[in-house]
Amino acid sequence: MAELKTRLRTDLNQAMKARQTFQTQALRMALTAITNEEVAGASARELSADEEQKILTREVRKRRESADIYAQANRSELASKETAEADFLATYLPAALTEDELDAIVTSVLAANPDATLKQMGLIIKAVNAQVQGRAPGATVAAKVKAALPPAA
Repeated sequence: MAELKTRLRTDLNQAMKARQTFQTQALRMALTAITNEEVAGASARELSADEEQKILTREVRKRRESADIYAQANRSELASKETAEADFLATYLPAALTEDELDAIVTSVLAANPDATLKQMGLIIKAVNAQVQGRAPGATVAAKVKAALPPAA
C-alpha cells in the first residue's frame, strides 16, 4: 500500500474517533476514488504513489469545478462546501510550483534542447511534466512552453 493511501486511512480513523464528520466524509470519498481505480479493469492492482497522487489531484479538481458551477447557479452554501473539501484534500498533495519555479524548469529543459521549435512542443511539454510531477496544471505548463519556444521555421 502506498504512503498516501496509508496516511489517508490513518487520518480517517482519527477523524472518525474525534467525530469530525466533514473530514470523515472528505477522506472517505478520496479513499473510495483510490479504491475504485485499484479495482478498475480486468484485475485488481495496487497503485503507485504517483497514481494515487494523480487520483487525489483529480478529486481536488472535481471539487473546484463543482464549486464554480454551484457559484454560477447562486448556490453559495454548496459552493463553499465543495471549496472546503478541495482545500482539505489539497493538504495531502505536494505544494504547487510557483511561477518562477515553473519558469526555471521550462528554461532548463529548453537549455538541454536548444534546437527545439514549436514542432517539438509535445516532447518539451512531456519533459517538463516529468520534472513537474503534477505540481502544476498541464494547461499552464503548455502555455509556458509555447511562450518560451521559438516559432517553427
